[in-house]
Parts: sequence; C-alpha cells; structure tokens
Amino acid sequence: MTAAAPAVALDAGSRYLRVVRADGDGPPRLVDLPGTVPGEGLPTPDRVRGDRAAALAAAYAAYRAHCGPPGRLVAVVPHGEHLPPTRETGEPRAQLLGAPHAVLALLRHAGTPPLSPVLVCDLGGAGVSLARCVLTGGTWAVCGPARYAPVPGGYGAAFDRAVLDGAGLPPDDPEVLRLLALARAGTTRRTDVALDRMVARPDRAERLADTVVHEVAGHEITAGAVFRAFARLTEGLDGVLAAAGPERTPVVAVGGAARSATLVRHLAERLGLPVPLPGGTDPALAAVFGAALVAAGRVDAADRYPHAVAVRVHRTVGGLPRDEELVISPPGTLAPGEATVFAETGGERVRLGAAPAEGGTGREVQLLVRGAGARNGVPAAAVTVSAGAGDRFHVGVRLTTDGTAHLVLHPLVPEMPVPHRRGAGPGAQEIPLGVLPADPAP
Repeated sequence: MTAAAPAVALDAGSRYLRVVRADGDGPPRLVDLPGTVPGEGLPTPDRVRGDRAAALAAAYAAYRAHCGPPGRLVAVVPHGEHLPPTRETGEPRAQLLGAPHAVLALLRHAGTPPLSPVLVCDLGGAGVSLARCVLTGGTWAVCGPARYAPVPGGYGAAFDRAVLDGAGLPPDDPEVLRLLALARAGTTRRTDVALDRMVARPDRAERLADTVVHEVAGHEITAGAVFRAFARLTEGLDGVLAAAGPERTPVVAVGGAARSATLVRHLAERLGLPVPLPGGTDPALAAVFGAALVAAGRVDAADRYPHAVAVRVHRTVGGLPRDEELVISPPGTLAPGEATVFAETGGERVRLGAAPAEGGTGREVQLLVRGAGARNGVPAAAVTVSAGAGDRFHVGVRLTTDGTAHLVLHPLVPEMPVPHRRGAGPGAQEIPLGVLPADPAP
C-alpha cells in the first residue's frame, strides 16, 4: 500500500523560508532540507526577498526537490495580503491562510479556551502587526491589522543589523546571520537576564554594557550592543499600539522577535499577560505550525466569512414596489477557495430578473453585509452588472483563495444548462467586490 503524501505548510519570511509537516498525530516539525538553519528554516535567497509569491515558490521547489510533491499545501500570508494570481507554488495549489487564523488554529488544536476578542501580535523580521480577532459563530473575524513595516531595514531584521553592526560584523552576510541564529539559540536566557536588568535600571546599564552574551564568528556580542539595538523593537511596537489604540485585551505574541522575553514583557505592560503558546512552541514557528495542522485536516481554519451576505432587490407586492434584502450566503458559509454560494430558498436557487434600465443596459446592484443580531445589512459594495431588461439569473458569491469576494451571476437561457448545485457553470459573469468588511457595524 502506498503511503499518502504528507500535508505541508509554508511560511516565507524576510529572513527564512519555513517548511513544516504534520505527520500522523505527532506535533508539526520543520522539514530538514539541505541548507536549513536548525530551528529557523532555509535562509531566504536575495533574489526572492520582498516578493512573497516568489519566496513561497522557492520554498515549495526546495521541498519538492527533496521530498516529492505534498498531498495538501497551505501557505501562511499576512492577513489581507493578495498574491498575484499568475504566481503559483505548483501542484497541489496552495490554500492561503492568514497569519492570525493560523495562530488561532494552533491554539484551538491544543485545547486553549477561546478568548474573544483576542489580539494576535506578529513581531516579525519585516514588521510588526496587531490584528483584532473576534469569534463569531464558530469562525474568526479579523479586523485590521495595524502594521509597522519600515522599508528598507525591516523590524526584527533592523534589530539584528544593529546588533551585528555594534559588534563590527557585516549585517547582511548570510553566514553571519546563520551563526547569530545558532548563538542566540544557546544563550537566550543569559541575554534576557542582562537585557531585563538594563531596561529596568537604565541609569545602571553601563555597568553591564561590557558583559558578553554570546559570540559570533569570533566577535563578542555584548549586552550593551543588544541594549542599544532594543529600542528599534520597542519604538516600532509602541507605534503600532498607539495607532491601534487597543484596551487591555488578551494578546498572543508570535514571530521571531517574540522570542525576546524582555520585548514580550514590554508588550504585557501595555496589554496584559500574553496567552501562552502550547507546549512551549517557538513563537517564530507558531503560524506555520498552525497552518500545518490545518493542512493535515486536524483542525479547521475557521476562516469562513462570519457574516451574512445579501443583495438588495426590488419587488412589487400588492401593486406596490418595495425594497428587500435577499440573503445570498448565510453566516459562516463562504470559505476562501471553495465553491460559489448561491441564494436559495427551500433548497432551490432563487431566480432573479433585471428590471428595465434607464439610459443603457447596465444595472447597479448593491451588496449588503449583516452582522450577528442585526435586522438589516449595511452597504458593502455597489457594482454595475451587464444585465438587460428581462434577463434572468442565479446570483451567488464566492471567496478566492486570497480572501477577496466576487459577485457571480449565472444567466438562465435555454441553451445553457443549469450548473451543478455547488458551483457556477460556464458563461457565469463574475464581478470583483474586494475584501468584505470584517466588522459590519451599523
């Protein structure tokens, strides 16, 4: 019997490409590919740095060349980021999963009691982001996120450059960066203790400045060099917190810079104690571990759209015209990359007709989004469709793998068969709607 191909998750950071497998019932693990830095992943090649689609393709190519094609593929992306449709990772096609959903999937799989709202603070190499997540009907609605991503330089990457520059080392040498990662892995506690003391008593910081915390390529890295670079982390984080204006809310800290206990304590002073990651999970790997569990089918992504989607229609009842809201997609129905959801009643698709248009054949259609408990929807988009008087069609909505919505109109004409109930047939008209609102407040 041939073993099933494994489920794989990819995360393309500015510093490392991470490829993770979740086999059987065991915990997710980094795939040991040629050139992998232990605990980190493959160094991101210069040629793809800054191009997430190309970086994901490079990670996939490295895995496939060493292990063969995976059975299922999930790629982590920042929430709301859209990859160019022409850039593919290969086959199977990757399901895109926003980083906040991936982190929350990891927590849910571990049995962490759900907290709502909860903030996911991603402290990565390129930037820091803060996403507010609200559990609605079993799915997560993600608002934001507020983001600080200085270019050039990055966020966590800028901290590393400052540390290396302070030690007289080249800040962009891949081998030096690899050695820095290895040195940190063995001296995390020593560095945090020294940094905590210097942050708590900056007036006495000079007494510890010459303390050697680790050694890289024959150069000593001192507590003073780390302390001077630390301001790059706190200033960026404080800027995001000020822009988001969050109250004290449960927060999950992830990303490479979240390995710094001192930085996490700085975050805790502003928002409260962070939610612990399961089993001491490396915060740099939290998102890709959660994505691997989703790829393996061991936890649901919970990324379905949590609100109802409706369209405004006009009817004549008793000889009098009136406006109504026709629900196309009930709450928690739309899922990225899955089939179009059509408006139905009694198990049959609703047939809509186009009224006579004034000054042409274009018809304006208003899409509405209705939050839980709301009696009426709020406008989400208004689009013009090519429908003439007397045209009849089924109306549906689908979400692409990058989370953007499309209005789908399937015309009803004698020579065109009715499509399968779970999809749109040939000839359907699709109109991009953009990203549906995460918080449809009245």
